Amino acid sequence: MDALAGLLDGPRARGAFLLRVVLDPPWSMRIQDRAALAVVAVTRGGAWILADGGEPVEVRAGDVLVARGPDPYTVADDPATPPQVVIHPDERCTTLYGEDLSVAMDRGVRTWGNTDDGATVMLVGTYQSAGEISDRLLRALPPLLRIGRDEWDSPLVPLLAAEIGKDDQGQSAVLDRLLDLLLIAVLRAWFARAESTPGWFRAQADPVVGRALRLLHNDPGHPWTVAALAGRLGVSRAALARRFTDLVGEPPMGYLTSWRLALAADLLREPDATLGAVARQVGYGSPFALSAAFKRVRGVSPQEYRAVARSTMDRATVQRG
Repeated sequence: MDALAGLLDGPRARGAFLLRVVLDPPWSMRIQDRAALAVVAVTRGGAWILADGGEPVEVRAGDVLVARGPDPYTVADDPATPPQVVIHPDERCTTLYGEDLSVAMDRGVRTWGNTDDGATVMLVGTYQSAGEISDRLLRALPPLLRIGRDEWDSPLVPLLAAEIGKDDQGQSAVLDRLLDLLLIAVLRAWFARAESTPGWFRAQADPVVGRALRLLHNDPGHPWTVAALAGRLGVSRAALARRFTDLVGEPPMGYLTSWRLALAADLLREPDATLGAVARQVGYGSPFALSAAFKRVRGVSPQEYRAVARSTMDRATVQRG
């Protein structure tokens, strides 16, 4: 498994919130639904995305934008248009004064907006719960990333556009998988742009460090040391440590610890996973050793982390049910 394949193995939409949004200007929406991740594909017209404290990002027809939550942001026809609508958790939308807009903006099956045939059309999909997205993937992404229509070629947006308005049996499962595929395709295109990717991704092309990363990713439970890793690669410990740190940004064992704990965080969300089984799978000799490392790095125990993650996932399931 390469590092990117391991990273992209995480998206698992479950009854995803998907909408076709149709709008005529002027319009502006304040998004504060605290979703873990949102995917916005523009099929007509354009929009501006404004993250708090960041520069406005323009998206046009054919572009796809990924917004990492849970921090709020604004989507508008123009950066100067003040917000008129607030999108809250629980798929609730109101005016700035709290008046409910769910009926007024409803345009049919999974369609929402201020008109039936607007200048701007966007397909919006959100992963409401962090449990639907790999923890290590979220930690690798910037707050906003955009893939322009000239940067990738994929049939997934037209396919999602064709399916999003259908109300057939099993349609929720179809849309979940399409959203997962769209997100993976967009992220793969983004990670391929060398100037905007993390050091560990660029380091995969290095003949020494790339092999080291693959060894660590393929077998995180192995009792790795720098000496053992260097021996497998046929280089000295000092050379490996120096080259790995220069390219990845942290030493080999520091990276391995981060990788193991990110894997543990993902595994802890699985309903049948025991702490002992997770510890063995990610290379800790006992549940106590994993708990100590997890709390030192994450600030909470594995049990506390799992309780919060499961509570969030259960709440999201009930809300969609």
